[in-house]
This record gives sequence, structure tokens and C-alpha cells, in this order.
Amino acid sequence: MNKEKNSPSVDSFKVKCKEHRLKTTPQRLAIYKELLRSDDHPHADIVFKKVRKIFPHISFDTINRTLLTFAELGIVAMVEGYGEPKRFDIKTDQHHHFRCIKCKDIVDFYHTSYDNIKVPENLQRQYTILAKRVVLEGICDKCGKKS
Repeated sequence: MNKEKNSPSVDSFKVKCKEHRLKTTPQRLAIYKELLRSDDHPHADIVFKKVRKIFPHISFDTINRTLLTFAELGIVAMVEGYGEPKRFDIKTDQHHHFRCIKCKDIVDFYHTSYDNIKVPENLQRQYTILAKRVVLEGICDKCGKKS
């Protein structure tokens, strides 16, 4: 398994904000720190509930727009939603996901062969491919034991 070369950190967040001329406000920093603490690809409502403990007057809309801005700028990645709320991933390096179809947990994994999947020629001609991610779906150990 590969380790992320540039691990997410508050310092890397501040550098990325500066590169994009985005002010590093206390609220944005709190949102980012919450993503750093989380390893479960949280959606905006989860981040909202946790950040609201620090900033009681912050709105859900502010959290959601901030997360979307972070994703647009490449500060975080948006994880496949599957008709559910968008989820956010602090890791922006090349990696893949396993998604449990029962509990909806999403787990990161690294696999070099998946990184090197060749995009079919017809897709390359027809579209501009920006990223390649593999998503495996199944039932996690926790849900498998409940069956």
C-alpha cells in the first residue's frame, strides 16, 4: 500500500488557501480540522454538527458552501454520493474506495494496478478525463457478521 506523499495538515491547508486567494478564517479552519479528525468521509451535516459546537451561530449553508468550495479548489475531494448526501475526503492523493452497500461506510485503499488503469480510446477522444478512481462495493465485515 502506498502512503500519501503530502499528508493533509493545517499547514498544507493554509498554503492551498493562500494559493487560491482564499482567506483562512477561523470557521474555515475549524471545518478543515474536523475533516482532518474524521476518517469516515463525512457529509456536510456531520461536519455542521461538530463545528457548531465551536461556532454555535454558524449555519449549515455556510458549512455546505465551504465544503463545496474546498472541493472545487482541490483542497478536499468529493466522494461519490450514490443518491445520498455528498461526502468529503480530506485525502486528495490517488487512492480508491470500498463502499459497504449496507451501512454506507466508505474506506480508502491504495492499489497501484488500479492507478494505472488505461482509459479506453473512445472515452479519451470524447471526454477530458480528470481523474481515475475505482470504487469497490460489497458488504463490510461489521455488516457481514450481522447477517
